[in-house]
Amino acid sequence: MKVAILSRNRNLYSTRRLVEAAAAAGHEAHVIDTLRCYMNMATDKPTIHYKGKSLEDFDAVIPRIGASITFYGTAVVRQFEMMGVFTLNESVAISRSRDKLRSLQLLSRKGIGMPVTCFAHSPDEIPDLIDMVGGAPLVIKLLEGTQGIGVVLADTRKVAESVIEAFLGLKANILIQEYIAEAGGADIRCFVIGDKVVAAMKRQAKPGEFRSNLHRGGSASLVKITPEERAMAVRAAKIMGLSVAGVDLIRSHRGPLIMEVNSSPGLEGIEEASGKDIAGMIYSHIEKHWAEGKANSKTVNKG
Repeated sequence: MKVAILSRNRNLYSTRRLVEAAAAAGHEAHVIDTLRCYMNMATDKPTIHYKGKSLEDFDAVIPRIGASITFYGTAVVRQFEMMGVFTLNESVAISRSRDKLRSLQLLSRKGIGMPVTCFAHSPDEIPDLIDMVGGAPLVIKLLEGTQGIGVVLADTRKVAESVIEAFLGLKANILIQEYIAEAGGADIRCFVIGDKVVAAMKRQAKPGEFRSNLHRGGSASLVKITPEERAMAVRAAKIMGLSVAGVDLIRSHRGPLIMEVNSSPGLEGIEEASGKDIAGMIYSHIEKHWAEGKANSKTVNKG
């Protein structure tokens, strides 16, 4: 197969591993800077151009779309879809998962357990918002934040009121969320491919920190998840429409709770913690579904 890896940095661990795994599986991988793609939306033959050349004859696309370029990145993925190219994660699923408010609403509608979460526009509702999530301590999150940036733990009601007022005063969109103290600054990243959790790791925040993100200094270790956690992670990915996802959950007194579903999960932490060839598993998934798509196309054409 000829595979396009949409990534802005070919030196990132995840991108390098996807290139290596492609070669190991006998595929031809090309790293393409998403923002340097430009598109022709002609009705007869939509195309994508890159560095003065048309991107043609690709069999599959692996989107590694950063949060800061979601709008343009999903447009590029959508253009590949219009050209009939298999995409590992579809553009609509990436957009859905990146919108934190929308994704939480979808998970809630499907009965997925998650921390009590509130959203508001006006500072007038701050006291009621704090009460709705069970009072302080509570967590305040910027909707556009990533990798733990824009996430604040407010220990007291007074601090919570001040932080919420400050964010709303800056016209920022925020979520106010219940703080799960029993999680102890740890969460579990479940790496989902297709209908399976292929690996899971526990991420533990460093002392004095409540954010468990590895980018914030957290540590990762192998963890055994329960059947309930496994089923919940797979279901959350399916609700988002993602074939490959990093599903973050925490353990609470009332069972596992989903925190986030990531459409471009990093490979470094999960491969190091699990010792598994996750990049290779991604290609196995692509091979299976690409072959099925080709077979279905031949059947349609014969009919």
